[in-house]
Amino acid sequence: MIQEHVNNLKKLGLSTYEATAYITLTSLISATAVKISEESTIPRTKIYDVLKSLAKKEYIEIENGRPLIYHVKSPLITLEKEKEKFTESLDKTIVTLNSIYEHEISQVQAPIWRISGIPNIIQKELEIIQRSKETLSLRIGFLFKDEYEAIINALVDKNNEVDINILASPYTYIENKKIDVIDLFKKEGLAIYKANIPFVKMITSDSKELLHIYAKFSEDKKSVIPYSAIGIWNQYEDIAKNYEDRFKKQLEKIKKQ
Repeated sequence: MIQEHVNNLKKLGLSTYEATAYITLTSLISATAVKISEESTIPRTKIYDVLKSLAKKEYIEIENGRPLIYHVKSPLITLEKEKEKFTESLDKTIVTLNSIYEHEISQVQAPIWRISGIPNIIQKELEIIQRSKETLSLRIGFLFKDEYEAIINALVDKNNEVDINILASPYTYIENKKIDVIDLFKKEGLAIYKANIPFVKMITSDSKELLHIYAKFSEDKKSVIPYSAIGIWNQYEDIAKNYEDRFKKQLEKIKKQ
């Protein structure tokens, strides 16, 4: 159990000795360096530098005297601040690395990939949605288990930034349970229209990329056979624009009915 706490504190930037000393002092509240060294088994030759570093990082306070007395700060306050700093730093890293990823992946030649496995397909759907800047068009002929909540949440987050339109079969089956697809998306304020969609899904984004998703179904045509699902991710802009234009024409016809 102690090692787990040490590992967590190391993720916040503490060394093993620093984490161990801090954990030890939380049970002592206040103590001399000698006492902390004895309780933590950190060598006396190291303990003073360790405690000095913890004070500099504002995990503890030092009371002047002979000997010096070390006081632990509230873990709730101290670690919450450190967690916030770590989260902010990680967010910056995510933004930077994702920007590099999106730039570089757009430079890749012959940009067509086959994606296997439902979790990987769903992840790619979410990436495309999050990356979109102007338009998102979805044709939904079926849904995977545990997919629609993630997709809906991602679309709702983008709804005020991007022009989103969805064509969908009125119903799908997940584990033999009938799901009203139109109601599912419409109650979240998303623009969805009933259409005769075969057992296929498609997302196009900004007329620059598209993802086709296919799967085999059970004999009664009600359930997806999970291992059969594949996605074809295509970044040829001419192809993506062609599918986007066809989608818009079908959407206009449905709106006029």
